[in-house]
Amino acid sequence: MIGATSMEPSHPPAGLNLGYVWLISAVAALGGLLFGYDWVVIGGAKPFFERYFHLTSAELSGWANSCALIGCLAGALVAGALSDQCGRKRLLIVSALLFALTSLGNALAPDFSSFVAWRMLGGVAIGLASSLSPMYIAEVAPARMRGQLVSINQLTIVIGILLAQFVNWSLVHHLPAGATDEFIQNSWYGQSGWRWMFGLTAVPSLLFFLGMIMVPESPRWLAKGGKSQLAHRVLAKIGGEHYATAALGEIEATLVNETETVNFRELLEPKMKKVLLLGVALAVFQQWCGINVIFNYAEEIFRSAGYDISSVLMNIAWTGSVNLAFTFVALGVVDRGGRRPLMRFGAAALAVIYTVLGFCYHANVRGWPMLVLVLAAIAAYSMSLAPVTWVVIAEIFPNRIRGAAMAVAVAALWLACFILTYTFPILNHGLGDSDGGIAGFLERLLPWLKDGLGSAGTFWLYAVICMLGFILISCLLPETKNKTLEQIEQEWLD
Repeated sequence: MIGATSMEPSHPPAGLNLGYVWLISAVAALGGLLFGYDWVVIGGAKPFFERYFHLTSAELSGWANSCALIGCLAGALVAGALSDQCGRKRLLIVSALLFALTSLGNALAPDFSSFVAWRMLGGVAIGLASSLSPMYIAEVAPARMRGQLVSINQLTIVIGILLAQFVNWSLVHHLPAGATDEFIQNSWYGQSGWRWMFGLTAVPSLLFFLGMIMVPESPRWLAKGGKSQLAHRVLAKIGGEHYATAALGEIEATLVNETETVNFRELLEPKMKKVLLLGVALAVFQQWCGINVIFNYAEEIFRSAGYDISSVLMNIAWTGSVNLAFTFVALGVVDRGGRRPLMRFGAAALAVIYTVLGFCYHANVRGWPMLVLVLAAIAAYSMSLAPVTWVVIAEIFPNRIRGAAMAVAVAALWLACFILTYTFPILNHGLGDSDGGIAGFLERLLPWLKDGLGSAGTFWLYAVICMLGFILISCLLPETKNKTLEQIEQEWLD
């Protein structure tokens, strides 16, 4: 539990209010559900809005799928700048309102420029939620349960992904097999169906907003702001008076002589810099391992494997189901097996699967073997890198810099995700004939991008990145299971 010593028992104490802890964690994790839904819904809408807006180049396709990440980056930085000043709760409420507003904006967008603007603003909501939801949960969670509770955020992300995939499939599963581009563009599916995919996000956004109004502020943030009585009250509701007194004492011991807010320049102090760099590296690797291209470009990947659009949408639903099932596996083992072994397993498994997937594309393999490999990659990622990265970056940063450091790590994650998402169509298909702009600059800088790497070469590239990630985790990541946040801080800074 919070405030316990290293001899903390293997099970939470009897006085712990488990129902309350799970409830407030689940409410905060609704930000993850909205993050997952809003992030993946575009994958199913892609074949329809691209025809509606007449997007014909790899550059425009990449921009449509990645523009939200600019907003994600901004949202993460805003979270870092304001979370230590305004608190975790208030900014999560703001993110809920943004989710609702932007879902309707995308649904009603009359042209591509408006669509991009609303996607970028929606990205701000994702950036806020992705940074603050796991941070809030980590700060209210007892040490022995922190891995499970922070992993709830990943579970809700996965549920959001599956919900988006189900909504996408249910709205267009009656689309005739072999439908032509002209039919799709002029049908209800191409004119209005994809708009409902975005607009339905407003419903869970309202639930998130109402829930966040009811939960307490983070006790660690309250203590850092000098509101010890309020922090004690929250901790007492979590585990009783004795628990609250012990926990608050340990929290305040790490905040002696600390100010209410932290300057981003303080993150570059030698002892802080090493943990910050590790958090950034893990966040970047979680994206550059390549799995998100499967979610964002599922339609393109499965079409390359020989499936028609109706079968593609069914396969996408299968990816969401496997994602959910293996996230439950992660919930069961993250606090027993530890963070480091799971991260190593995920990196190694993805390296092997991508290598085989690349050879299958190279050999022009079609049909179910490709689906099996994609599902295996998602299973490996869902039980390792997906949840555990969020757990680690939510717990390794010291109390005094957690808000700012988490923001930098999450901002790096979204920047890495933007690069991954924007470059996949270019790596896969090449730049083609470009006269200028970003495409022209990339062609001059990297001439081999003109023709691209193809599907096989692209997945082999991701396999190499996963091998490098395995080395990084093996050499630099310490084990943090069963330790309080204050114990982790002391080990890093001593």
